[in-house]
Amino acid sequence: MSRYSRRVCFVALLAAMAAITLRAALFQQSQPATPESPRTRLFQFGVIGDGVADDTVAIQKAIDSGLGELVFPQGVYRITQSLVVELDKVGYTSFRGNGVARIEMAGAGPAIKFVGTHFKSADPGGYTDDVWDRQRMPLVDGVAIIGKHPEACGIAAIGTMQLTVTRTHLRHVLHGIHLLENNRNVIIADSHIYENRGVGIFYDDVNLHQSNITNCHISYNAMGGVVSRGGNVRNIHISGCDIESNMSEDTPATANVLIDCSGSVYGTAEVAITGCTIQHNNPSPDSANIRILGRSMPSRNQELVREGNVTITGNVLSDVQVNVHLKDCRGVALTGNTFWQGYAHNLLIEDCSNIVVGPNNFDRNPRYDYGNTQDAKNGLVFRNSVDCTLTGLHITNVWRSPAGLLIEDADRFNITNCTILDCDTVGLLLKNVRNSRVSDCLIRDDRPDSNGLSMQVLGGEGNQIVDNLLGTPIAAE
Repeated sequence: MSRYSRRVCFVALLAAMAAITLRAALFQQSQPATPESPRTRLFQFGVIGDGVADDTVAIQKAIDSGLGELVFPQGVYRITQSLVVELDKVGYTSFRGNGVARIEMAGAGPAIKFVGTHFKSADPGGYTDDVWDRQRMPLVDGVAIIGKHPEACGIAAIGTMQLTVTRTHLRHVLHGIHLLENNRNVIIADSHIYENRGVGIFYDDVNLHQSNITNCHISYNAMGGVVSRGGNVRNIHISGCDIESNMSEDTPATANVLIDCSGSVYGTAEVAITGCTIQHNNPSPDSANIRILGRSMPSRNQELVREGNVTITGNVLSDVQVNVHLKDCRGVALTGNTFWQGYAHNLLIEDCSNIVVGPNNFDRNPRYDYGNTQDAKNGLVFRNSVDCTLTGLHITNVWRSPAGLLIEDADRFNITNCTILDCDTVGLLLKNVRNSRVSDCLIRDDRPDSNGLSMQVLGGEGNQIVDNLLGTPIAAE
């Protein structure tokens, strides 16, 4: 090729490259600017995240700016005051940590406090536009919150609609999630609420309808796992959770799940506890896995109000003084649960009405014959109660109790198709029972050297006892 031809080719190549560069520049000019990453936007407010610097002011500035999406990259974010999210002012807000961010609360109060303006019901007609346009579904996801102060709490919510807490770790705080005043439609899911000084999830004299607690690990919270006290609470759904050891020797009469309606004219009702493992801690005085105190304050000239409408289904319950304790309740159904190691009682029902106990397994499994488990009595007691149905109960090896199943000072009980085996003293004891029926039950004690009775009737009147298969004749006084 001649020198002239090479020069022509080189000029043509330069022209082609210039054309490509021009087209690229024109394309870039036609595209919208690439947005800054959420991480960059957060750090522009001066957040450090080294666990030493106080990030309170910087994070609060980010919240107050209306940034909305607060994404915390890997790091430790030390704060000394509550991060307050006034939803009506700042708009939709979420905290996201993707499992690698830790907020350390080194001051008193909640690390994150959501404050909304919805103080009405969940009726769609009761919502103002600003709730939907600025406040709905405040979110905490993938963040760890650790307490570094005796009065530090995790997350608090007042006046919110659709608070959602997911994949969150709460530890060493007072209360993990603290629900106050008025909230609606709360979801708490896939979270670890562990080793806190107070309550794991606390319905604290709150007006709250519609809340779901699912797939959570709620353990070692000294004042209760899920606790509702006072307030006006409806529609609590607790499902698929592991709830363990949420009590201490310094907090008597608490429980892994505690619903205490006293002090309220509305109480707590419409509760479903399903598919959970709920167990431990036996040494705590008067400990319980599920305790419902249903007597709320009288209103409208009512002398007694028993709260209830509760379903307890498909749970595994063990290793406390009382596995399930119901007092002053109405309308509770228990079916398909497995009970063992009730050191005082597997089931204690007092001053209740309209309780239905279907097929449940009340057992003493040799697989768990260790430590002090032999001390568990495992008895079932219904006392001062009326209008109850017991069917399909399987009760075995109740020891050192007045009976496997004791019905005392009761009226209009229907007891059918129960199996009561190898219990000390008496299988079924009816004491001052009236207008009740016992039929189609199998009651025996076939242990060597046993001299227990199958059934004993003390006092009472108007009862029908028919078609039962008993190991010994009925003993009556």
